[in-house]
Amino acid sequence: MSLHPRSGEQVPPLTAQIARASNPTGTTAMWGRDRLDGLWCDEDFAGWYPRDGRPGLSPAQLATVCVLQFLLGLSDRQAAEAVRCRIDFKYAMAMELDDPGFHHSVLADFRERVAQDDRADRLLDLVLARLKEAGLVGERTTQRTDSTHVLAAVRDLTRLELVTEAVRAALEEVARTAGHLLIGLVDEDWGRRYGRPVRLGKNPTRPKTRILAAGNDACRLLERLHRDGSAYRPGPQAEALQQIVVQHYYRDTAGRLSWRTTDDDGLPPSSSAIVSPYDITARYVRHGHIIRWKGFAAHLTETCL
Repeated sequence: MSLHPRSGEQVPPLTAQIARASNPTGTTAMWGRDRLDGLWCDEDFAGWYPRDGRPGLSPAQLATVCVLQFLLGLSDRQAAEAVRCRIDFKYAMAMELDDPGFHHSVLADFRERVAQDDRADRLLDLVLARLKEAGLVGERTTQRTDSTHVLAAVRDLTRLELVTEAVRAALEEVARTAGHLLIGLVDEDWGRRYGRPVRLGKNPTRPKTRILAAGNDACRLLERLHRDGSAYRPGPQAEALQQIVVQHYYRDTAGRLSWRTTDDDGLPPSSSAIVSPYDITARYVRHGHIIRWKGFAAHLTETCL
């Protein structure tokens, strides 16, 4: 796919007329075009594409859509629909009103292209230079350090759901890689308990019975993998299950499996507690007394010289 730069592209008169009539004070998309004349031009992406091949979409337009998508919290489908239907998006990308836009999958392909090498850093440098030229970033100023929350791509699970889902995930993993280890262990009852994603809610029926069953099943599975799987190397879900069992259960003086509670100070701190068997690096995070999430905290410091 080759690049055919569109140098000096201007907003079509009819698009500009209707956009200003329908949005007299402008929108985020229109301000970007008016103040910065577009964040990028196609020539900035010249090294990304071969010289021959069928013409590709304008990378400057796609990059602009990605920025607006982030600012407005749009999915790929919603962003592609906005390009097709919203006048201010057409204004921002200097498109004719009858331009049909593009398929939403193009955005994912473009982001993969941006992620290669240090292309994202070079694009950011270009944006900062144009913000500086537009007077939106001052000389010799320092932006304060800030932090934002990053949600993990996992479901919000209760403790019982976490243990049960961890057993299910480990079973699925072992079934794919060493199914013979499950012979004689998994029966019809296991199929009913772990045959589908776990959704118990905060007030499940017979919670004590479920807690004990999930803990015993987890221990039996781990013992089977340890005893009979000398040539089997546990995968990430099996390792996560082992940590989650230690996190939520302990053996009492009689050797019985018991559920950890906050009363006996047995629960690990949130900074080390696993919240999902599918992402063992995600954590429960709290900012102040209001904002709580499961994921990560990203700390950002920006200095503009």
